[in-house]
Amino acid sequence: MTALKQYQRLEFPGVWRASPKHQRKNVVVCMGNATLIIYDYADQPLTHWSLPALIRLNGNGRPAVFAPGADSTEELEISDDSMIDAIEQVRNAIERQGPRNLKPRLSIIACAICAMLVICMAWLPELLVNHAATLVPDAKRVELGERLLFQIQRISGVSCHTPTGTAALDRLHTRLLGDRPGRLVVLSNGVAWTNHLPGGLLLLDPTLVEDHEAPDVVAGYVIAEAIRADARDPVARILEQAGLVAAFRLLTTGDVSESVLLAQAGALLSQPYKPVLNETLLERFRSLGIPIRPYAIAVSRFDEEALALANSDSGGNSPVLSDADWVNLQRICG
Repeated sequence: MTALKQYQRLEFPGVWRASPKHQRKNVVVCMGNATLIIYDYADQPLTHWSLPALIRLNGNGRPAVFAPGADSTEELEISDDSMIDAIEQVRNAIERQGPRNLKPRLSIIACAICAMLVICMAWLPELLVNHAATLVPDAKRVELGERLLFQIQRISGVSCHTPTGTAALDRLHTRLLGDRPGRLVVLSNGVAWTNHLPGGLLLLDPTLVEDHEAPDVVAGYVIAEAIRADARDPVARILEQAGLVAAFRLLTTGDVSESVLLAQAGALLSQPYKPVLNETLLERFRSLGIPIRPYAIAVSRFDEEALALANSDSGGNSPVLSDADWVNLQRICG
């Protein structure tokens, strides 16, 4: 997604209406690398559009008028030429990176299914889910992650962001995860400490940055969640809960329904936290030069075995964030 880095988050004004029967409303449009989220001036989300599905209603006319799909009654008018060009550039880049091979011929699918049924009937669901998940390209994973995050925010509340806090959060991501795709998101409430979504999104509970004197604890939670995300494909996790019908739909249409994502959002928010306690975690802390003891003590409430990690701490003492970044991050939820 390097072609989209300069447009990973833009905010600009627009004029939106839900249908021809509704009044036009001045709004703030937040553009990510695969989605548009439209807010009112009270910072409440009004709607969520997928950039790959976006259509332009008035050709090359200015101001530009967009809709989220051919059958939608919604319209968004944008006057700023630079913002219009940014949307067009991101849409073109997504189209170039988009799924190309998610619609194999029906005969090939039928033959593959028959073979799997004959050879390993008992393992068909797991095999199909894993196979469907492996076919999802990076651009689609980003889109699924943003759509799932939108559904989660409908239940739990919007994510926290301030200019300085978001910048500190980005530096924390780089410090702990390097150039790994995705970003860190602090939700106002709802998530049980941490969780992860497709496209590299890692969700954090605000208490991880608000209730500790130093960033070592939240660093441990981020490292552990990244290891957990590596252990199980988050797209496969969605399909496991949704069942074979969703896996078939992903194979044949390249998409997942909003009802499936909404169900997954509810499941993630009700999921209890399970700490990661293994050699991989220790090695990750050592390589980053971060002490594991603060994280181990914090998660000992979930698993007493974490105290053994605290007693064998050899992670190091390199700073996670500067003092200024840590203060700004603690204030990200206002």
